[in-house]
Amino acid sequence: MIGAIGAFFSLYLATLMLLMGSGLFNTFIGLRLSELGISEIWIGGLIAAYYLGLVFGARVGHRLIMGVGHIRAYAASAAVVTVCVLVQIMVDSMWVWVALRFVAGAGMVTQFMGIESWLNEQTENNKRGTVFAFYMLVSSLGTVLGQLVLTLFPSMDYQPLVFVAICSVMSLIPIALTGRMHPALQVPAPINARYYVERVPLSMTVLFVAGMITGAFYGLAPVYGIRVNLSSEQVAVFVASSVAAGVLAQWPVGWLADRFDRVNMIRINAVLIALFAIPLWGWFDVTFAMLLVFSAVFGVLQFTLYPLGAAFANDNIDPERRVGLSAILYMVYGLGACLGPLAVGTLMNQFGSQFYYIFVAACGGSLVLLVRPQKVSGDHLSVDAPTEFVPMPDSLQVSAASSSLDPRIDISSDISHDPITDEDYLGDIDIEGGTEAAPPSSVEQNSASELNKP
Repeated sequence: MIGAIGAFFSLYLATLMLLMGSGLFNTFIGLRLSELGISEIWIGGLIAAYYLGLVFGARVGHRLIMGVGHIRAYAASAAVVTVCVLVQIMVDSMWVWVALRFVAGAGMVTQFMGIESWLNEQTENNKRGTVFAFYMLVSSLGTVLGQLVLTLFPSMDYQPLVFVAICSVMSLIPIALTGRMHPALQVPAPINARYYVERVPLSMTVLFVAGMITGAFYGLAPVYGIRVNLSSEQVAVFVASSVAAGVLAQWPVGWLADRFDRVNMIRINAVLIALFAIPLWGWFDVTFAMLLVFSAVFGVLQFTLYPLGAAFANDNIDPERRVGLSAILYMVYGLGACLGPLAVGTLMNQFGSQFYYIFVAACGGSLVLLVRPQKVSGDHLSVDAPTEFVPMPDSLQVSAASSSLDPRIDISSDISHDPITDEDYLGDIDIEGGTEAAPPSSVEQNSASELNKP
């Protein structure tokens, strides 16, 4: 294990620096603009623009890597991200900031794609789980450290932005000096999104709502903290406690997800999100210590929704199409993350800070209503279901390329880019009954327990 981790030390170090700067920036934006009296709508819009850049910049980033190679593409993208951060010190126009955040998102997803494709191409299948787990740990650690570093800046002036720019430049050093061979370049092919949407619609719903919750968290949770009279240092700890709790919860939740009904686990998760949000609707004053407890609880719940939804989807997709599935899940999650901050920013601006947690409760309630075991038949259960639960990094901070590190995926046999046939849509033939299976739109499998039923 140490050998597998040490072999990619330079890539892990670059990831740590990237996420430290990104994690600090997202919290700083909310604090700084709130201090200046900027509307929550603008704050949500900035976060939404960044995530939109992450989602739609992936294609451009892949072409850039194909054209000039991993190191040059990474270096160019790091330069673009650094310039975008520094220009925000010089220009006060919010419209310019929105454009800069979109460009920065596209640049950062290119950096992540370079690192992740490098890891994937040079990782053997039997070591993929170890490499992925450590990549998840480093990604989450960088986000947490970014929050904690923010406490070193008592005044919300330009200095945190300079630190973010430094992190962006520092991430260049381990990549530029790495002694590893360049990975082979691969041409991306179109993925048929309709197949995945019709095959696993409930999972898409889970991922979309999870993206809305997490996107709103990074954009507006710091603003909520300011509105309830927390200091900037307390807000940083408030956000960091949520992210850290989400990381620590991945393994125990994974243990449960591999042994119990995954649909019901998602519903329980959603119920708890709705219930724990109610005390924060502004009924009474909450102490800082209580807020930290609530923040940690929400971190456990919101940061495990993505891997639960992904595991649920993998149970119902043929193993050789899971690269495509992960890419589609990332896009749906990212689109939710774009809409979440915009919706919450509008609500908070119009009705008050308590509407952040009213929105969170509404998202939890919608999942309870939409994701029901009665909607699940199990007719399209994958041959290796229930698939192993895989701890996921904060997918709003990384790229869809990380799906290739998922130990459930065998890259050598994946056919995600192959054309989808009519048989794929119609489903398998029920040998015992002599009839066709139900249409894909209603056939997700609900749990490991279904496997053992006669």
